[in-house]
Amino acid sequence: MPELPEVEVVRLGLQGAVVGRVVSDVEILHPRAVRRTAGGAAAFDALVGREVSAVARRGKFLWLLLDDGSNALLAHLGMSGQFLAQEPGRVPEPGPHLRARLATDDGAEIWFVDQRTFGYLDLVATTPTADGRPGGVGSVLPVVPGTAAHIARDLLDPDLDMDVLVRSTRRKRTEIKRAMLDQSLVSGIGNIYADEALWRAKVHGRRSTEALPAATVREVYAAARDVMLEALAAGGTSFDALYVNVSGTPGYFARSLNAYGLAGEPCARCGTPIVRESFMNRSSHYCPACQRRPRARRR
Repeated sequence: MPELPEVEVVRLGLQGAVVGRVVSDVEILHPRAVRRTAGGAAAFDALVGREVSAVARRGKFLWLLLDDGSNALLAHLGMSGQFLAQEPGRVPEPGPHLRARLATDDGAEIWFVDQRTFGYLDLVATTPTADGRPGGVGSVLPVVPGTAAHIARDLLDPDLDMDVLVRSTRRKRTEIKRAMLDQSLVSGIGNIYADEALWRAKVHGRRSTEALPAATVREVYAAARDVMLEALAAGGTSFDALYVNVSGTPGYFARSLNAYGLAGEPCARCGTPIVRESFMNRSSHYCPACQRRPRARRR
């Protein structure tokens, strides 16, 4: 599933492809792609004639602000969603997984492709942000799509208050990895980058948040931010063809992973084999020597 760096790569590509352009046509090719929108495919006719003023992101949610920012085309990529930008006069024949097509006034097209159809598009009104700050990365307007307003700011958002995040995490009384994946605390951190951040910070994912010093919680989040910035510079993490940027190019950060997906491989720091264990219906990967498991509490 695409995580924050992958969605940011897509946002940057879309920003160059659609900002300042006017929507000239919209075609919805699969009803599941717009299953969350009242009125279904017909509602998207309202996009025609609207100018895209910004492409913004909060966590894994991406949206195109329309005109003055009172409405937005919200997108979530799900497990396999892709946006592909097609240049004017060079639009190829679509493949079998094209779910929606948006054309602009200069002859370009933006395709929403989704093999597994877990992603979606939604046409929604925006609402003012709770803190009066810009809604997300890529926008200066203090608005956010109403259906994404419950999502917390992410670690790449300049308006994130790290002091508040650290305090909220320690008050949560949970395990640190669960806190990192809690989108109401901080958005955009997924399983891959949580494992990588915890490995860098030498913290086991099952350490309790209330027992961790504030400095350690801050270090974990700083490591998560660093690893996501490095992933962003590498174009994201691609394990298969389901994640590509708007030009159809995969990312290469998978070559730089130190924990995730490396069960049995020697730790890059100490040489101890990386361990994989089940966690919240997925997997955690860690070094048992560098990231000591917490002792079980006595009852």
